[in-house]
Amino acid sequence: MQLGVVADDVTGATDLASVLRRERWSVVQTFGVPESPPSSADAVVVSLKTRTAPVDVATAAARAAARYLTGAGAAQIYFKYCSTFDSTNAGNIGPVIEALLDETGDPFTIACPAYPTLWRTLYLGHLFVGEQLLSESPMRDHPLTPMTDANLVRVLARQSTIRVGLVALGDVENGEVAIGARFAALMAEGCRAAIADAVFDRHLDAIARACRDFRLVTGGAGLAGALARAAKASAHASQAAPPDRSGSIAVLSGSGSAATLAQVRQLSARVPHRAIDPLALADNPDVLADVVDWACRQSREGHLLVYSTTTADAMQNAQRVLGRAEAAALLERAFGTIASALAAQGVRAFVIAGGETSGAVLEAIGVKMLGFGEEIEPGVPWTYSLDPAGFHLALKSGNFGSPDFFARALEIIT
Repeated sequence: MQLGVVADDVTGATDLASVLRRERWSVVQTFGVPESPPSSADAVVVSLKTRTAPVDVATAAARAAARYLTGAGAAQIYFKYCSTFDSTNAGNIGPVIEALLDETGDPFTIACPAYPTLWRTLYLGHLFVGEQLLSESPMRDHPLTPMTDANLVRVLARQSTIRVGLVALGDVENGEVAIGARFAALMAEGCRAAIADAVFDRHLDAIARACRDFRLVTGGAGLAGALARAAKASAHASQAAPPDRSGSIAVLSGSGSAATLAQVRQLSARVPHRAIDPLALADNPDVLADVVDWACRQSREGHLLVYSTTTADAMQNAQRVLGRAEAAALLERAFGTIASALAAQGVRAFVIAGGETSGAVLEAIGVKMLGFGEEIEPGVPWTYSLDPAGFHLALKSGNFGSPDFFARALEIIT
């Protein structure tokens, strides 16, 4: 196994796996740490649900995943997080990096969430989303991980007990040797981690070559693709063909991002839909039963959409009343209940928006392992379940996709 990946959420893991597939790597994605040895593959991606978990839970899960992957023969461990560095001042990116440095014994690593294909770029340690600083983008209003500081050196330092440095674009532009020299200088200064600038894919390729001998590398899906190009995986094992698909498709959207809100608005003009509100769920348990009943009846007629995606003001109001953690947990339980009922009705195809929502749905329907099919858009493929077989799933990170993403997903698989 060339690469063992520890991912902090489900959709981010799927994004990374699809990038590795683009480089012709064979990939297996699991949900949680498996009990048995993995299938033969160039990369095994262990997806966790730790992005917003308590720090001790996140670090323990990451250590367990790294231990499993190392025991399975992974030549390098990769910690994957979102290209918008979704986290809070408490973590979990910094604490997990520290835990994995200790677990692998590496003295130093980098953090590079840049994903130029999706216009996530880093300059002088500042993360840009398109033309906007991260702190000026819609991510500043994220319901769980509001990103109000674009300077990732500061963000990572606040989350960490270790010293954090910067590999600036000038060194990256000068190539692998200059990057390696900067690594050595930072280590001499006592840094154990550094944010690495990247504006174009060629910068990720240079960083990947400089990190070739690291035991631990951390970043987004873009850098993982560069590592694959640098390593030139040789297995290229063929993957099983996806199962045939028939019947209706359920689109379940729990993401609170602006991108997903636009996608929900487009699809709701085309398919039957129901919205769920955490305040209504908390006030009356019959609300969820009504939505479940409607979704099951509609699944016998055709495609459907159930969503909690709404405006930032509405989300913030629900969080003020219920508390941020309780509002999120209430929606995750609701989507799990809806998915379980639909699966019992025979629905075998789901499009799911949001990392937490995806994790809740996969847990509810019992999916433990995925294979990969055609990409809908960069970073979001149709996947199919390997354990148990029979499900088709598109797992979309909240920030990803064009406004017509949901419609495209339905067209590709229908």
